[in-house]
Amino acid sequence: MSGAVSAGEVIDAWRALGHVQRVGDDDVFVIDAAPTGEGSGDPPLLVIHGFPTSSVDFSEVLSALRAERRVVLLDLPSYGLSSKPDRAYSLYGHADVVEAVVADLGIDEVDLLTHDMGDTVGGELLARHTAGAWDVEVTRRVVTNGSIYIDMAHLTDGQQLLLALPDELLPEGVGADATALAKTLAATFAEKNHGMDMTPHAELQISDGGYRILPRLIRYIEERRANERRFTGAIETHPSPLHIVWGPEDPIAVAEMAPTLQAARPDATLTWIDGAGHYPQIEDPSAWTAAVLAALDD
Repeated sequence: MSGAVSAGEVIDAWRALGHVQRVGDDDVFVIDAAPTGEGSGDPPLLVIHGFPTSSVDFSEVLSALRAERRVVLLDLPSYGLSSKPDRAYSLYGHADVVEAVVADLGIDEVDLLTHDMGDTVGGELLARHTAGAWDVEVTRRVVTNGSIYIDMAHLTDGQQLLLALPDELLPEGVGADATALAKTLAATFAEKNHGMDMTPHAELQISDGGYRILPRLIRYIEERRANERRFTGAIETHPSPLHIVWGPEDPIAVAEMAPTLQAARPDATLTWIDGAGHYPQIEDPSAWTAAVLAALDD
């Protein structure tokens, strides 16, 4: 983020683009962005974010993504601008929320763009579609930096610490440090990008007690490990065209994951965002957007 724009201004501008949608007991922040141009006639692009950030990860690329198509983003419950209740969380529950948002918007066909944990939420949606349990057609997919093969992942010290804690709220005040979280997030970038500012992303998660719920949200890693064949198997085998866009200097979802996925799905394309790590859409938004739009136009 540019130093000329404060974290609060970034957050306020992002909030102004969306609305709150009630899904069960949750208030879910949703952006339903119409194309700024004439529109291409392509299906809406559904974007699913990762842990521990939110849809704001795509704030620098949304204008390019929506130039010719409708784009739908949401903050999963307990992330970003969505409500943050104290409860156990599940990848299956996240997929339920995405389903409900898509249904409420009257969408029956999507292109799917996922990042980090969102790759696995997307995998669950693909598994449901394959089984006939989700009737939204998925026409194309772009998968970007996420630990699709969990045994290959290099979990950070912070992730391992959260996993070692009980599945319950942190005590009040513990971990309520947006500056520290911003530095932790930036450390997952390519080394040359470690000085980039992730304060808006961190502040959104820290807000409304979101820092306290991180030990509950991190359980997705255990769930992913236990059900990898369901999630990753669907990513590998769903018949829709698959495109992989990856930052090769990712210290968590390491570069080897991308060719491993391509080997399992030989018709998939693979585009490297050179000089980028775990958040290529933030580290090099121009190159990442060009790669994604080329994939969606394929």
